[in-house]
Amino acid sequence: MNISAIVRRHRVLLGAGILLGLLGTAATLVQPLLIGDLIEAVAHDEPTLWPIVFIAALFAADALLAATHFYLIGRAGENIVFDMRTTLTGRLLHSRIPAFDKLEHGDVFTRTVADTSLARVALSSSVAQIITAGFTSVGCVAVMAWIDWRMLLVTAGCLGVASAVALGLARSVRKAAVTNREDTSDYGSGLLRVLSALTTVKASRAEGREAERLSGLAGAARTSGIQVTRLSAMLMPAMNVGTQVSLAVVITWGMARTATGALPIEDLTAFIMYLFYLVSPLVMLFMALGEYQQGRAAIDRVQDLAGLEQETSPGTAGPRPVPGAAAVEFDDVTFSYGEAAGNAVNGVSFTLPATGVTAIVGPSGAGKTTLFQLIERFHAPASGTIRVAGADTATMPLDVLRSRIGLVEQEAPLMRGTVRENLTYANPGATPEDITRAVEAAHLTAVIAALPEGLDTRLGEGGTGLSGGQRQRLAIARALLTEPDVLLLDEATSSLDSDSETALRNALRTIGSRCQVLTIAHRLSTTIGADRILVIEDGTLRASGTHDELMRDDTTYRRLAGQQLAPAGAGS
Repeated sequence: MNISAIVRRHRVLLGAGILLGLLGTAATLVQPLLIGDLIEAVAHDEPTLWPIVFIAALFAADALLAATHFYLIGRAGENIVFDMRTTLTGRLLHSRIPAFDKLEHGDVFTRTVADTSLARVALSSSVAQIITAGFTSVGCVAVMAWIDWRMLLVTAGCLGVASAVALGLARSVRKAAVTNREDTSDYGSGLLRVLSALTTVKASRAEGREAERLSGLAGAARTSGIQVTRLSAMLMPAMNVGTQVSLAVVITWGMARTATGALPIEDLTAFIMYLFYLVSPLVMLFMALGEYQQGRAAIDRVQDLAGLEQETSPGTAGPRPVPGAAAVEFDDVTFSYGEAAGNAVNGVSFTLPATGVTAIVGPSGAGKTTLFQLIERFHAPASGTIRVAGADTATMPLDVLRSRIGLVEQEAPLMRGTVRENLTYANPGATPEDITRAVEAAHLTAVIAALPEGLDTRLGEGGTGLSGGQRQRLAIARALLTEPDVLLLDEATSSLDSDSETALRNALRTIGSRCQVLTIAHRLSTTIGADRILVIEDGTLRASGTHDELMRDDTTYRRLAGQQLAPAGAGS
């Protein structure tokens, strides 16, 4: 993500806001001179009506310009954060699964929400404030030099020391802000970790331990946050000390010179007013510098997240599926999650026809789920070729590939929303007839009829409101609704009771007559009914065949049948 490009898209709005701010500053700079002229007019008994009217009009114009300036800068800031968030969200959604899995999800949330807000301040209001406050400061100094350069030198000496201290504080603020953002992200990640497994925490009686650990993380964020606050709080006092000393010296020396006639009273009045006018912009300037430094830390974190490795797709130019071709082909496919991990899939080759039911069995960690992830192209093989419907998945457009595959994961993840929204998530345009068929195939008709509002019943996080088996069947119905050419079931019957499993198995036989159903199975009843069975062990395809053939010829399958797959209908 190019932050500079995003800012450039809104440069007109930012520029207009800054220009109005500068015009308002110019109006402000003229006011003390006009007030000095008014004092002179009173002293010489001259008419004062028009000077007063002109000053009042200038005050009104200044207020209008300031209001418009803040509105335009604020709007530009909101536009910038909107572009940042939408761009960042798009990159997260299109990121490669291996790269995304390495991230702390709490940290991702913090960067996407909180850090983009800080970045908005740095890229809009802080920049505008630095420019306008800087212009005001320079303007005040120029007019003060024109009024009396000697008093300006005294003022500059006092304020210069304070400004040097403030600049040092601003640099320290940025360093402290980086630490605070990291500590806040650690706390967010820790909190998300606990909340996502709250029932496990309670069942393990770990509330006290987790509360203590989270308290430690929150304490670290508090400590670094206090450090940021402490350094930021010192900016204004540093400037106030310089201002107060300058004011005391100017008033004392100026009154002495006025008493001797060396300095007109109207000039002293204007100089003091400009000194007051100078203080606020200087404070705002250094505060804005501090905010900008904090925002820079947030920008760096956002850009780092935006550099997440993206999925690549050939677009629309890649090969298309071939009608009548084999559903899935693996040709000497090898894949590893990392050099130290060894090969999760090692030289696997097999061909599955366009229709039928195929079961994959094997010990835990044998590589069964990895095969599914390779078919979906969540991971890319190190070597070999994978084809779906006759087309190489490496060169097939991702939307085309995944539109032909239905996936039901072991955890059957659901989202907050209605049953209907979850059901039609992969096919929002599904007709009521399509929904009815998918619900019946997943043996969900009675379940939905019993819900308070049927398909419009709202579910909580992760599908709260349904049992584990019901959530799994809903995920199966969601996959069926896409009418896939290949249906992947990752232990999708593990949470089903015997009646539901029997109904679903019958439905899969029907579905298998028009597409290829590939299921990871731990139940003997599932493998017995499959047209073919693939036995995976240590990442290799050990054997393939029917249940009877494998019971006769393969020792691993016989062992699994006797241990993990028996008795029939038992849970995995």
